[in-house]
Amino acid sequence: MKYLSLLLILSFVLGCQNAESHDEGNEDHGEEGHDDGAENHDDEHAWVSLFDGESFEHWRGYKQEEMPAGWVIDEGAMYASVPEGGMDIVTRQTYTNFEFEFDWKVEAHGNSGVMWHVDEAAGDYPWMTGPEYQLLDDAAYNEGQIGKNSAASNYDVQGPTEAVTRPAMEWNQARIVVNGTHVEHWLNDVLVVEYEKGSEDHMALVAESKWTGYATYGTTSTGHIAIQGDHGAVWFQNLRIKSLD
Repeated sequence: MKYLSLLLILSFVLGCQNAESHDEGNEDHGEEGHDDGAENHDDEHAWVSLFDGESFEHWRGYKQEEMPAGWVIDEGAMYASVPEGGMDIVTRQTYTNFEFEFDWKVEAHGNSGVMWHVDEAAGDYPWMTGPEYQLLDDAAYNEGQIGKNSAASNYDVQGPTEAVTRPAMEWNQARIVVNGTHVEHWLNDVLVVEYEKGSEDHMALVAESKWTGYATYGTTSTGHIAIQGDHGAVWFQNLRIKSLD
C-alpha cells in the first residue's frame, strides 16, 4: 500500500510537468507566428533601389529605349553632364501611390527637377503631365528668397514653407510622397510643401501658374517618374522607392 501511494504521487507530478511543457510550447509558437506575419506585411511595402551606383538599369531616356549618352556615372552618382535637349529621363516602370527618396546636388546656378505620373503619350516633355519637385541653387536666384520656383517647390504652383536648401555642390535629401490626391515634398527632413491634388485650393494655384495653358498638366493618376537633364549639371544618388498601393 505504501509503494502504491508513492507511485500515484510520482505519476501526478510527472503529469503536471508535461502539461506545463505543452503550454509553454503553445505560447512560443503563438509569438513566432505573430512575428512572421508582421515581417511578411512589411515586405509588401519594401523599399526598392532605383540606382545601385553602377548601372542605369531602372532608367531610360524620355521617349527613348536607352539612356542619353550625356548621363554618366560619376563616383557612384548619376550625373547629367551635358545640358542639352533629349536629356530628360524616366523610370522604366510606372508608379501610382509611392514614397520616393533621393539625394541631389546641382552646380552653381544649377537647375533641374523631378516629375511624377508622367505620360509620354501626352507630348515631347515630361512636364506636360507631371507635377515637378524643383531642384535649384536657391542662392543664385531671387536674391536667395524662397518662392514658388525655389528648391522643393511644386514648381511654379506652390513654394516651400521655409528655406532649408544647402549650397551648390552640397548634397540635399529629398522625399516625395504621393498617396491618392495627397502630396508631400520633403527637403532635408523638413516637410516644406503639402497639398491635395485637384482640390479647390490647389486648382486655384495652378490657374495662376504657367501651367494654366497646358490642358494635360496634372491630369494623370499614374505614370513614370522623370528627371530633367537639360538645364545644367545635376547629380543624384541613393534613389529608392516604396509602393503605397
